[in-house]
Amino acid sequence: MTDAAQIILVHQLLFQGMFVAKNALLRRKLGQPIRGANPEARAAIAFFAGFIALSLWLAISGQPWGYLPVTSDGAAMWLSLPLLALNLWVGLASLRDLGDSWRVGVLEQQQTALVHKGIYRYSRNPYFLSYLLMFAGYTVLLQNALLLALSLPAFVLIHRMIRREERHLLGLHGEDFRRYCQRTPRYLLR
Repeated sequence: MTDAAQIILVHQLLFQGMFVAKNALLRRKLGQPIRGANPEARAAIAFFAGFIALSLWLAISGQPWGYLPVTSDGAAMWLSLPLLALNLWVGLASLRDLGDSWRVGVLEQQQTALVHKGIYRYSRNPYFLSYLLMFAGYTVLLQNALLLALSLPAFVLIHRMIRREERHLLGLHGEDFRRYCQRTPRYLLR
């Protein structure tokens, strides 16, 4: 197995492990669903799974589809590792700091607290930001134009999910959410 495939596998075990553990523990604690059935979330989850599967397949198979070497494979690996480490850190901080307000997609019937502390002081959507870091990390690791091209629709899907969540949170928290939006960027920079 290639180094790139091993990196992706270990990374996914950690990243998806955090996600699954948070979802299972919170669902058990709250005794109610924490995953919405909205089409944006379903489409994004399917797309993200496809992106990850394609990345893993490219790494395992050694297929040259989309391979666009900009540097040596070793240098690409070392450039990707900080992106993937940052992805894990941002993902973990997001899951931790959102606490019981964590949801996958929008659940219209549920009331959640507005979280603006911890990592949510710097970004209103750090977990989505962690996905963008993962896409960048895999694209750099594999030096792949196909993954780079797929990053654009991934960003569009993320943005659509965020816009839906923002409408929901504005309806739920009103002026408090509006003030939060004024002082905290949607992604990272204004």
